[in-house]
Amino acid sequence: MGIEEGPSCPLPIAQREHIMLGHGSGGKLSHDLITRTFLPALAGPALSAGDDAGLIELPGGARLAISTDSHVVWPLFFPGGDIGKLAVCGTVNDVAMLGARPLYLTAGFILEEGLELALLEKVVASMQAAAAEAGVQIVAGDTKVVQRGKADGLYINTAGVGLIPPGVTIGGAQARPGDVVLLSGPIGDHGIAVLAARGELGFETDLESDVAPLNGLVERLLDACPSVHVLRDPTRGGLGTTLNEIAHQSGVCIEIEEKAIPVRPQVAAACEMLGFDPLYIANEGKLVAILPVGQAEAGLAALRSHPYGREAVIIGTVQPAPSGRVLLRTSLGSRRVVEMLAGELLPRIC
Repeated sequence: MGIEEGPSCPLPIAQREHIMLGHGSGGKLSHDLITRTFLPALAGPALSAGDDAGLIELPGGARLAISTDSHVVWPLFFPGGDIGKLAVCGTVNDVAMLGARPLYLTAGFILEEGLELALLEKVVASMQAAAAEAGVQIVAGDTKVVQRGKADGLYINTAGVGLIPPGVTIGGAQARPGDVVLLSGPIGDHGIAVLAARGELGFETDLESDVAPLNGLVERLLDACPSVHVLRDPTRGGLGTTLNEIAHQSGVCIEIEEKAIPVRPQVAAACEMLGFDPLYIANEGKLVAILPVGQAEAGLAALRSHPYGREAVIIGTVQPAPSGRVLLRTSLGSRRVVEMLAGELLPRIC
């Protein structure tokens, strides 16, 4: 009988010659790929900022937020959503994370030969319903078809543009020591719901994905707290990776309380069985807000007043040091470092 090897640290990207699934995880390998391959060739001020959307200043002072996403989730339909709803909400949310009001989307479809038209029509109808809820229009698109076996049914790319209101300055580099960290609700619902739809849990669950358009929630928050510093939706890589991104961008330490972070029992049970940490499970309908301590209670009340923020909580604070770190105060009172996700937990989760 052979000896099973334990987990090992991934090799630095400089030692890799081929793309791996982990490069799509949203975690450390994704960030290394961006830093090593894409930024040196494509970097400009908007891209180098490292936010979910690029900020573009137009002549006359208007500011736009622009983002793009490609969606390869499998299966195409899962409890609480589908690839169409996910494609619209994912881009709407990325635009909204700069405080922008999303206005217009484009959609590109890569279709595999043999895809059922009835299935495609169902996906497109779901996209329209999600766009209507978010108050955005899909104004342009493209379609390509590849041979049978060259894709997995359907992939969708969406791009979005929104207008940033005057006086709003939000970005991952804006967190300040003394700020408070808010979370709009329980984490891990999307990743575990998709995993359950694949039949990989080994038990039944009624858990649904949290996929939702968050621009209305953002507007509610900004109406109550105009001085929000950071907004981010913790999708691939989960809450742990998202907080690491912000800590690095802002040059601060983010300290969070384990007992304060809500996790549904179904998610906790699945993570315990599979050996996952809920901090790294994907979400598609949650946001992190970092704002001055004097606006924390008003911000919390604003989030809880919206259907997508009713379970919002304060989970931590921003500290000056150690810079670029995320620390978790455990339920036992000790502290541990939360690193950025290494490797890939759940491929094709969005």
